[in-house]
Amino acid sequence: MEEERAEYLVAQYADLLLRIGYTWLGDADDAQDVCQNVLIKLLEQPRDFPDRGQERAWAVRLAINECKNWRRSAWLRHRAPLDQGLALAAEPPEEGGLLEQVQALPEKYRQVIFLRYYEGYEVREIAALLGRSPALVSTWLKRAKEKLKLQLGGTEYA
Repeated sequence: MEEERAEYLVAQYADLLLRIGYTWLGDADDAQDVCQNVLIKLLEQPRDFPDRGQERAWAVRLAINECKNWRRSAWLRHRAPLDQGLALAAEPPEEGGLLEQVQALPEKYRQVIFLRYYEGYEVREIAALLGRSPALVSTWLKRAKEKLKLQLGGTEYA
């Protein structure tokens, strides 16, 4: 029974949790650690939800909180980047691509862009997930889109 629940959680949320972790932390290894921690919490502390949408929102909220905790941790502040010790042959992301430009945005803009356009949440849902007002989330989305437009070669007025 517990194994089935674990398989369900991994199949249902692992990709989402990895993307949230990467968006918040900017590191694939840290994102995997956050994903694992959230999946363990979901497995060890099961909750009943009336529908999958609420369960998904709970998983997103847990992931965001885990990312916040991760960034505050002493471990993160006292470690050296992996590239100082190893030279990995990884294919770099497309230079100047949309994902690279989104990752270059300030954190608050990057978060709302990810939740809105990559995960499909509505403004009021994002506001609830982040503990902010819908008006503020709308403002951040507008500013983020303006910044992306300028970064990608558009003009402020066109």
